[in-house]
Amino acid sequence: MNMHPQGGVANLDRRANAGIDVSKQHLDACWGDVELRVLNDASGWDELAARLKAADVDLVVVEATGGYERGLVCALQGAGLAVARVNPRQARDFAKSMGVLAKTDRVDARCLRDFADVLARHKDRAKYITAAAEPLRVELAAMVTRRRQLVEMRVAESNRLALAGKRAVLSIKTVLRTLDKQLAQLDSDIDDFLGEHFAAQRALLDSVKGVGPVTIMTLQAALPELGRLPRRQVSKLAGVAPLANDSGQHKGKRQIWGGRSEVRAVAYMAVLSAIRYNPAIKLFYDRLIAAGKLPKVAIVACMRKLLTILNAMARDGAFWDPLKHEQATKNA
Repeated sequence: MNMHPQGGVANLDRRANAGIDVSKQHLDACWGDVELRVLNDASGWDELAARLKAADVDLVVVEATGGYERGLVCALQGAGLAVARVNPRQARDFAKSMGVLAKTDRVDARCLRDFADVLARHKDRAKYITAAAEPLRVELAAMVTRRRQLVEMRVAESNRLALAGKRAVLSIKTVLRTLDKQLAQLDSDIDDFLGEHFAAQRALLDSVKGVGPVTIMTLQAALPELGRLPRRQVSKLAGVAPLANDSGQHKGKRQIWGGRSEVRAVAYMAVLSAIRYNPAIKLFYDRLIAAGKLPKVAIVACMRKLLTILNAMARDGAFWDPLKHEQATKNA
């Protein structure tokens, strides 16, 4: 083994790592001193996977780009390569920390390669590796995403009614009727899909007062880690874990940020219902308010509590037990 004069392992003894910048049309890859551009299609994915395997690449880092990276990630994982799909903000912050202010596809690929070098040797490396996607969850996630798009379009059309002229009103109402039909059909399709493939998980979640159909479908699609990770990690994934903001003598306020916004949104709506109809969550909320917590702070704490309970239920395959969870809330 070659050693540095200072005693460290030489770079020549490390396996190469790769970074891939993803755009709609192209993939810009970089590993070692190699730079390569291929099309972002099946042929490009296969070529890149073969080149990376031949180079004995250890870890590949790609940015999450709203879906354009999905086929590439599946192809790389299918070839047996370890892939870390990172948040674009993380990648950009890393580039800035290295003094890289310019931004082009090739520059981004190099920075992602350097980021991969760091993650490959990180003590918590396994935490950053993207798990292989489950085909059924991918299909469910696509339907849930489409439902969210339809809801957003309906809200936008509804907001236009207030200032619309007579003829425009007729057009808007026609579009709204069409969107309502599409939503009804999609809701039916999702319900059938959940019943066929996720019946057990749905039954568990449905036993909790406050957790409705939209929450269930979103959790199944966007939080597949539910029941598989410790509660703190699940809270961080959902973006409801308070993060420290301390420096020296300064003790800043703990705040939540980041995480999966779609999960956080449905957890918020579920808690608003649970505060009224779920005795365990209502008791927890009332205790926090009585202790002087602001309503918004209490709601976020209830979101975290609800996700913790759902995570434990999914882990143990246990249905909601009113007495058990009310007693646990009293002792919390």
